[in-house]
Amino acid sequence: MTDAVDLARLADFESFAVGLARAAGEVILPLFRRENGLEDKGAAKDGAFDPVTAADRGAEAAIRHAIASAYPDHGVIGEEYGDDRPDADFVWVLDPIDGTRGFIAGIPLWTTLIALRFKGRPIVGLIAQPYLDEIFVGTAQGSRLLHRGAATPLAVRPCPRLDQAVIVTTDPLMFKGADAAAWARLKSAARLARYSADAYAYALAAAGQLDLVIETGLKAWDIEAAIPLLQGAGGSVTDWRGRPIGAHGGACLIAGDAACRDQAIATLEG
Repeated sequence: MTDAVDLARLADFESFAVGLARAAGEVILPLFRRENGLEDKGAAKDGAFDPVTAADRGAEAAIRHAIASAYPDHGVIGEEYGDDRPDADFVWVLDPIDGTRGFIAGIPLWTTLIALRFKGRPIVGLIAQPYLDEIFVGTAQGSRLLHRGAATPLAVRPCPRLDQAVIVTTDPLMFKGADAAAWARLKSAARLARYSADAYAYALAAAGQLDLVIETGLKAWDIEAAIPLLQGAGGSVTDWRGRPIGAHGGACLIAGDAACRDQAIATLEG
């Protein structure tokens, strides 16, 4: 096995990921804004409400079944059912519903996140919002939005100045101590800050609708789908110092324009 995947095979994996997203949507949509088997996982270290629904579990189970049928030698890392052969050459990284809190509140900004790693590096990334019939999918070769039967190429927008940027974070209260001070500097320097989009914000950055997304405390399944998607749209996914995101997530900065990203990094560092 070489360290590269040929383009034809990469296209096959991308198409397969789209099929996985549609299968997940078939499980999730009948439970959206309806009784959804809500539970508290009780996994939050601070004792906060940590929700999971039958939609989360059912969607991940459906994705895992499809992967096992089509690619029995592939590994899987998922939020709901853990790791299965995480050291395989090919590993699917899954978050069946990113934004479960929004899902249970009936807000249609939750997403299904699907990434494929090859030898530890994400090579396919997909962010789907089935209620809006949107699938954002891509590789380093290019990204596109699938919506109502049409495929539209994705491209980040120019924004060379931080003071012109629209920035997003899920919840500013997640930043503590020095991170909170860094967020305050970034917010003050930007044109506009918005909240609570979860991973849908990553897709909007790839689509050229906003300029920066900043998060912290992420798991691999929260962020890996964004990496190939943003690469294919001309953007980047780094940590707060501009370094590649590690295999276990952490703090991240998603940017469209490299100049804006560099100004954001300098602002975060203070």
